[in-house]
Amino acid sequence: MITIKQARRILKMKQDEKNTLSAIALKADVDVKTARKYIRLGKMPGELKADHDWRTRSDPFEKDWDDIRNMLAVNPGLEAKTIFDHLNLINPGQYSEGQLRTLQRKIKQWRALEGPAKEVFFPQEHKPGELCESDFTNMNELNITINHIPFEHLIYHFVLTYSNWETGTVCYSESFESLSEGLQNALWDLGGSPKKHRTDRLSTAVHNLGQNKGAFTARYTDLLKYYGITGEKIQADSPNENGDVEQRHHRLKRAVEQALMLRGSRDFKCREDYCAFLKELFNKLNKTRQDKLREELKILSPLPVARQESCKYLFLTVSQASTIPVLHNIYSVHSRLIGEKVRVKAYIDHLEIWYAQKCVEKLPRLKGANLHRIDYRHIIDWLIRKPGAFENYRYKQEMFPTTRFRIAYDGLKALYPFTGHKKYLEILHLAAQEGESVVDKAIQRLMDENRPPEPDEIKRMLDKNSGTESNHEVRVEIPDINVYDCLLKNEGEACHA
Repeated sequence: MITIKQARRILKMKQDEKNTLSAIALKADVDVKTARKYIRLGKMPGELKADHDWRTRSDPFEKDWDDIRNMLAVNPGLEAKTIFDHLNLINPGQYSEGQLRTLQRKIKQWRALEGPAKEVFFPQEHKPGELCESDFTNMNELNITINHIPFEHLIYHFVLTYSNWETGTVCYSESFESLSEGLQNALWDLGGSPKKHRTDRLSTAVHNLGQNKGAFTARYTDLLKYYGITGEKIQADSPNENGDVEQRHHRLKRAVEQALMLRGSRDFKCREDYCAFLKELFNKLNKTRQDKLREELKILSPLPVARQESCKYLFLTVSQASTIPVLHNIYSVHSRLIGEKVRVKAYIDHLEIWYAQKCVEKLPRLKGANLHRIDYRHIIDWLIRKPGAFENYRYKQEMFPTTRFRIAYDGLKALYPFTGHKKYLEILHLAAQEGESVVDKAIQRLMDENRPPEPDEIKRMLDKNSGTESNHEVRVEIPDINVYDCLLKNEGEACHA
């Protein structure tokens, strides 16, 4: 068969009547009969090729095809391997393993020609300033660490569908606080509000159960109303309707992965460093979207005067154990508040405890559920009065702020089986009064000297160090007031002159 290039040369040279058939065949490097054939037909080689619509060998599944078709009609999702195994079970030895591929091709053709219609995804035309989408994406697969400790987290991901401008906020759960914080961060970075916000059926934004199934929650509705945004939600099990942000999830993770490779490390000193790393990455990703972003900024609605608080309000009574239950976790507060009602502001990463219009405590928010955070400073005053309660205290492990404190407790219990726990509580009381770090250093010094961590000995060490620091005499010389009088007198004479 001749090439397309040869056929084109033949047809082109034929346009000139001066060229003979022999000359054309010679120039095209083909036989004279071949040149005559293509001149007569006036077609390219591909147009002369007959469609292959016949079988080269018999169909091994022809006898069972009607049964196979009926099975597919009832259950279109049946796989070829399942049907093949079923046929071999009914008629052992009729088919060989190598014929599975033949059945797979045959069923594939049936699905395309006779099978059920497939879901169609309709490309959407986006308008500037019209729609934004957001969703949470899990970042744990990137193995990011903070001080070499695995940092399990999510990113609230926000995207403008017209320009693809995007940003994100680090969070720990798909809570309303995370949604509110992330959405407001995005809007204030953007400098305006689009007309619509679309999200999937997050339980923090949409009622998925109960009488109001499918309706927006009151808190989410209030948030959107505050910024003048209309809320939209996708249908159940239809993530493609939130397609822009879903696709950006994959591309964002790939961009973060590449940036981490260039950085040469996945470890960060603190969460702030990691957030700065992400912010720089988002800035780089958004550089190519500035032209379309400018179109959107002209249409965005102005922001309100101030942000809404991204927290959940809880009103709780402090229990007799000096604890409060906050969002499926237990936190301790100072024993002075036992029996009192406190207001808790639950933010994305911390809690604020308010009493009598004052913030009396700030606590880091625990990640997860059924956890507890007990601060020994809150309860040590009464625990030292009731030392017998320490041995079986439910949160006993929280009473060891560092490894050295635990070693001190074990050492004292070995020396004093009946009173060791009392001595340890005295040490813990010293830590609450004098400072945890100085007591920890004192315990370390005694351990280095192979001496037991007696509370009296630790107290003497603290008093000695305190006394050493106070021995430095600070002298403040009192200036002579007459010097100022002389200055004023000289200034007055200068002005008079």
